[in-house]
Amino acid sequence: MFVSKEILQASLEKCAKDKIDQGHELDLERFLGALEEAKDSYDRLDELARELAGLSIRPDWPYIEPNDWDGIVSEMSSEAREGYWERPDLREAADRVQAAFEGSVCGCMLGKPIEVNPTLEEIREATQQTDRWPLNAYLPEETLVALGRRHNSWKECVSENIEHIAPDDDINYTLLGLLLVEEFGVELTKESVRDLWLLNIPPLFSWGPERTQIIKTAINSLPGGVKEVSESWVETLNHGDELCGAVIRADAYGYACPGNPLLASKLAGLDASFTHRRTGIYATQYVAAVISLYFLMEGDEQGNDRLRPFEQALAFIPQQSRFHQIVSDSLMRVKGSEDWLEAYESIHGKYKQYSHCQVYQEIGTLINTLKFASDVGDGICKQVSQGNDTDSFGATAGSILGVFFGPGHLHERWLKPFNNTIHTTLADFHEQRLDAVIGRLRALPCRIWEQLQESGATALTSELA
Repeated sequence: MFVSKEILQASLEKCAKDKIDQGHELDLERFLGALEEAKDSYDRLDELARELAGLSIRPDWPYIEPNDWDGIVSEMSSEAREGYWERPDLREAADRVQAAFEGSVCGCMLGKPIEVNPTLEEIREATQQTDRWPLNAYLPEETLVALGRRHNSWKECVSENIEHIAPDDDINYTLLGLLLVEEFGVELTKESVRDLWLLNIPPLFSWGPERTQIIKTAINSLPGGVKEVSESWVETLNHGDELCGAVIRADAYGYACPGNPLLASKLAGLDASFTHRRTGIYATQYVAAVISLYFLMEGDEQGNDRLRPFEQALAFIPQQSRFHQIVSDSLMRVKGSEDWLEAYESIHGKYKQYSHCQVYQEIGTLINTLKFASDVGDGICKQVSQGNDTDSFGATAGSILGVFFGPGHLHERWLKPFNNTIHTTLADFHEQRLDAVIGRLRALPCRIWEQLQESGATALTSELA
């Protein structure tokens, strides 16, 4: 058999707990009892998997959280559905895309050695012990010793060893987004995503729903398999479908759609829906829309004015979702804080149960970073210092900071250790010169703009809504 009964049983138990958090009607104790009784029967485990996939939402669940694009659009604000967007200055947009990707890879490498779900308190204690607080550079190994744990990829990413941008899934997905936009643009489909993933991603360099989908799609590539992407793949036996694995795929769509948050949201949401549901989709759409909207901001904005894109991007997700509620609250907490440490304490105090990869607290820390950062380098340090999924949100923060501040706001000392070299684990991506990769990313806004022009921009924008 392809999948053992033990794997199925463990997956079903995790999926059942996800369903409770998502508001489904489920007697968890009864289900777990039935699962134990079914542990020796593939047929019964299959029945339980289908039962979970078909659960209804509780009648008293106060949220409306669709997964399909039409349903999501119907729950956006009316302003978002109008499909407004501003024509970008393509030369300026290209410069900001470059600053964004440079910030992203630096944020990712800064956070990578400590991607072990630390809190700010733990990071502060370890960096104070090694005279590195406040954080303002790549971490040395001695700080990892002080922290008491480290990510298994730490060797390439500590300050004394950095020679290139090390392989990382966050960077992989941005480059896959690049390839998808280059080839398909606004014609992107889930089949496009599937095919590119199968050709490029080693299963053990993916996690959670991404690995689950790679396995399912690989099996269905065999003779007799399903040719089209099936919604049942993401609905069934797919633990973690609201985690941040889709959020880290948003950046390239934001880069490609400067000033066009609805299109950025649509492309990112389509990609996300290949593996995720509900919050997993909305957070991805939100980050893509935020990046798109920051192209319309000037980097000299101060205080709460800086947060306008985070406020505007809320229009592009379901208005009665958990994600909308928590992000709105986090915005208020950051806007009411005098400094980034006060804002962190407020967000962490309310949402600390949502830690590594669980999105809610981490989006709040992104908002905090953008309000108080003095430049891109300072911002990625503030983001990583707030802990949780340090490399993923260090990368996302770097993207947003780069778009906001633009070129010239990341000191060369952050990029110099990479020696203009980027490594990935993508099987069919062979470019290792950082400047060449950046050149292709810079071209994305023009690629989408030309495609919109060819299709009739006004009509296409209306169709998106």
